[in-house]
Parts: sequence; C-alpha cells; structure tokens
Amino acid sequence: MINQDNFQIIREWYEKYVAGFYTGDQEFDENIRMKEEHTERVCAVITDIGSSISLPDEPLVIAETIALLHDVGRYEQFAKYGTFVDLHSEDHALLSVKIIKRYAVLDAIEPPVKELILCGVTNHNKKEIPDSIDEDCLLYTRLIRDADKIDILKVITDYYANSARKRNKYMELGLPDTPEISDRVIADLSAGRFVHTTDLKTLNDFKLLQMGWVYDLHFRRTYRIFRERGYVRKLYEVLPHTPEIVTVYIKIEEFLTRQCAD
Repeated sequence: MINQDNFQIIREWYEKYVAGFYTGDQEFDENIRMKEEHTERVCAVITDIGSSISLPDEPLVIAETIALLHDVGRYEQFAKYGTFVDLHSEDHALLSVKIIKRYAVLDAIEPPVKELILCGVTNHNKKEIPDSIDEDCLLYTRLIRDADKIDILKVITDYYANSARKRNKYMELGLPDTPEISDRVIADLSAGRFVHTTDLKTLNDFKLLQMGWVYDLHFRRTYRIFRERGYVRKLYEVLPHTPEIVTVYIKIEEFLTRQCAD
C-alpha cells in the first residue's frame, strides 16, 4: 500500500537531498536545477499519461513515486564525475537505486510496491525493456520511459532553439557539432528502429536519436503529446536537410500520425 501521505514523505526527503547539491557556482547549479525541474515535470507528465489509461489512485501514486526518484542518481553523478553521460561515469539508474537503498527511502513501503518502484527506476534508461520483468513492472517501466522522453525533448528542443546564445557541453554529451551523420544511425531510423547511444559520433547523430524516440513509445497519449508539442519538427529544423534526413523525417512523421489516430 502506498498513498499520498507516503509520497509526501518521500518528496520531502528528495527535496532536502537535492538541496544539498547546490554549491553557489552558477554553471554547476544550473545543471542541478535543470535536473530538479526535469523531475518535477516528469511527475506531472506520468500522472497525465497514467490518467489517460484510467489508472486507479494507488497505481498513479506508484507511477509518480517512480518519476520522483528515477533520476535521483543524477545529482551524485554530476557532482562526482562532472557529466551526465553514463558511458563516461556510471549508469545513473543503477546509481539512483543505490541511493534509494542507501537512504532507506522506501523502507516504510510494503515490499511488493517497493519492488515495483525499484524496477521502474532501474529500467527507465535501458536500451530496451528486459523480457524478464513481469506485467506489473512492465506497465510502470513503460510509463516512466514515455514520461521521461517527453520532458527530455522539451528540455533539449528548448536548448537547441537557444544554443546559439549559450552552449552547454553537458546537454550535448560532449559530441562534436560537425555536419556528419553516421550511416548506422540513418540505417536504424530508415528501418523503423530507435538508435543506441553507443552509435553516436556527432551532435547531429544525437538529434536524430532523439527524433527516433517515437519508435520506443508505448501510449497513445504520449504520441499525441509528441505531436502537440511539435518535437519531431523542432528536431528536424536544427538538422541539415540532406536527402537521407528528409526521408527519415517524413517516415517518422507518418509513423507518428498513425500512432495518434483513434
């Protein structure tokens, strides 16, 4: 059993925990604040998606708790390694689980519910959802993956629209901003597959990976938010309009339209 009272206790812990990472250094604190604001919005989005599939009260609280804690490892990751790139530090989802256990955040929650929350946090950033997880965990994993992507694309498209004024190397994963596009990235998107981060070589590859997230979504409400917010178009506008990219863009827009249909 978990209810809003449990959630508020967890939220109070989370807010105090995050507050301890602010240093007074403007650049550092901007990145901490970015992750804190991201988490707040993911909590709202996951509730939106959950409501769209008529989740009852307790499952909605479970989903929101997963959203609140899914990136709690990001703060220690950035403080320790100076990066948000897992390949250059450690898996931030697994680090989140370590922190949740280290601080006994969920110890007052019944074990079956606690395991659902930890499962959702663990799998929110994996390349693919493991076949081994059960149906209950699968639902929450799909919810957090969709909600996370929605807000990451809000952050990233806002950034791309203003990056000429102020660059942030942490937002760009340290990738070179050069015109090249990797053949593997184009091949995956042309085949209707999402791109893996290990195949990224340039910032343009990263933008295409984000466009291809439409192939890793699970709920009609998510697809509709993608379309309402114009994420695919916004990413397309900050990419070179080569014939390969135009073809990929048209294919993705057509796929998105089909998935949004009643």
